[in-house]
Amino acid sequence: MPDEINRQRRRFFGVAAMAVAAVEFGATGAAHAQSPQASPAPMPPVRPGTNTSFKALKQTRAGVLDIGYAEAGPANGPVVLLLHGWPYDIYSFADVAPLLASAGYRVIVPYLRGFGTTRFLATDTPRNGQQSAPAADMIALMDALGIDKAIVAGFDWGARTACIMAALWPERCKALVSVSGYLIGSRAANKKPLPPKAELAWWYQFYFATQRGELGYRENTREFARLIWQTASPKWNFDDATFDRSAKALDNPDHAEITIHNYRWRLGLAEGEARYDAYEEKLAGGPMISVPTITMEGDANGAAHPDPSSYAGKFSGKYEHRTITGGIGHNLPQEAPQAFAQAVLDAARF
Repeated sequence: MPDEINRQRRRFFGVAAMAVAAVEFGATGAAHAQSPQASPAPMPPVRPGTNTSFKALKQTRAGVLDIGYAEAGPANGPVVLLLHGWPYDIYSFADVAPLLASAGYRVIVPYLRGFGTTRFLATDTPRNGQQSAPAADMIALMDALGIDKAIVAGFDWGARTACIMAALWPERCKALVSVSGYLIGSRAANKKPLPPKAELAWWYQFYFATQRGELGYRENTREFARLIWQTASPKWNFDDATFDRSAKALDNPDHAEITIHNYRWRLGLAEGEARYDAYEEKLAGGPMISVPTITMEGDANGAAHPDPSSYAGKFSGKYEHRTITGGIGHNLPQEAPQAFAQAVLDAARF
């Protein structure tokens, strides 16, 4: 079955890919025993792709942004913040959100900076993609919405953002669900070259480091995004309507600049903002995450990602890892919404 949970840790890329992930994401520490799975809560079954829309999007000013977001569920319910990745958008959670809403949760699904209807309030604010900036945005969003504490869950850039929130603001995070585990990066670690096979997995990172790559991404954003979708989820047979629905979010006027800055900043080729220096100093040390956590991985993730054994030791609270089988790729919430929503519910009960 596509959403069958296989708790045996597996290696998808071998030693080379593990080295990629360890350097790119700052994954360190030995594995520790996984906790038993929490008792599953009944949820209505959903077939991936069942839901193709959200109710009317909302906007709120938060920090340096006017953030666009979808909302579902009761206004007084416990809050779940669902964070998308690159080059994806809020529709990665189109099936997850109603599942969680039906369980009584208030579900907030924001567009990250540079995506969808999220806009900068000032024209002179740097279009900054460094890792701590989106996390600070999400804390500002919680403040703007009067949310004291939330379960944070995501994949790709969204998983990194959720991990950073849990590491820097644990008092604001009830629990964490992170696809591909501990994704907090280290620019110092990224200075160390990797084996050629490992470097190959990050070909677009080096492409974006050039003027040619920046121009290429600006001129071919949608074609580039489709290629990433295909290679990161090689067994996901998404249709044109599914892709086009999300690709509209990439038309954001700041999208290309933030994307390029994100990857250049990782390699030390672009500077961040002084306002985030204190956060980055803490993150560079690979801080432990103490909030209850479930990490997840798809068995057919075609994107570079760390082996679970390389990051399990970074979680000091209640912790479990789940591998989702059945050809599930990088965009796990959209490809396996039932499993992702169940992980959120179970993490909340840890």
